[in-house]
Amino acid sequence: MNELPGDQIESWRSVAEGWARQREALWRATRALSERMVELLDPRPGERVLELAAGSGDTGFLAAARLGPEGRLLSTDAAPEMVAAAVRRAEELGLTNVELSVVDAAATGLPGASVDGALCRFGVMLVPDCDAAARELARVVRPGGRVVLAVWAEARGNPWLSAVGRAALELGLIERPTPDEPGPFRLADPGRLRRLVEEAGLRVDVLEDAEVTWRAASLDEWWAIAQDTSQLVRTLAARLGEAGLATLREHAAGGLRAHARPDGSLVVPGKARVVLAGRG
Repeated sequence: MNELPGDQIESWRSVAEGWARQREALWRATRALSERMVELLDPRPGERVLELAAGSGDTGFLAAARLGPEGRLLSTDAAPEMVAAAVRRAEELGLTNVELSVVDAAATGLPGASVDGALCRFGVMLVPDCDAAARELARVVRPGGRVVLAVWAEARGNPWLSAVGRAALELGLIERPTPDEPGPFRLADPGRLRRLVEEAGLRVDVLEDAEVTWRAASLDEWWAIAQDTSQLVRTLAARLGEAGLATLREHAAGGLRAHARPDGSLVVPGKARVVLAGRG
């Protein structure tokens, strides 16, 4: 099933190739977080685990390695090109216990209580109706099952991710997003995140912060990653032209120079929030 607004799906499709191209850089920064998510989920041999908004699939593939040949990972994303990238990655890893498909996170089409656990890393806050996505997770997980979510913490604690948006705001290129508009920092408030999970019918067992460290050889490399993976950069590039985009880049880079080392490389701190929730 696929009920996301068409323009949002197209936005993700437009950056899918770039995400695949930058997979290694993104994975270096976020692997420790994904490992913590899988540790909290504690997948067991023979279980059935769902991953929503899987992107290139690496978080779920960590879980798949623990499910054994009798277990099953359902790796899903709303964008066909993201699923195609995950298929290629699964083949590279030689995984045989994975099913990959195009699925809307708010309406999976799966039977109720049909999976033992579920993962969603940096996806729920991007779904237009994030409450519906949380309810869907609660619906498809069996009683006694586990759900692990990760979202980004506040923008000020994530300069790598927020630099372009802040620069675009300061330059008057975009309007400030509304509090419940889909975006990376939509569920940054831990109280809002807790309410989302509990109102979906799940019990919060763990709510913790997780550090993320982004690295790039230079500001030029950071910008190349941003151009490949940021929907905002893609959207602005289409209307700003070369000179306008250069101005945006310079303005955004100013917020990251404090994290530059003497050799010009960047080491930028970031913060996520992780929830382990259970279904009673």
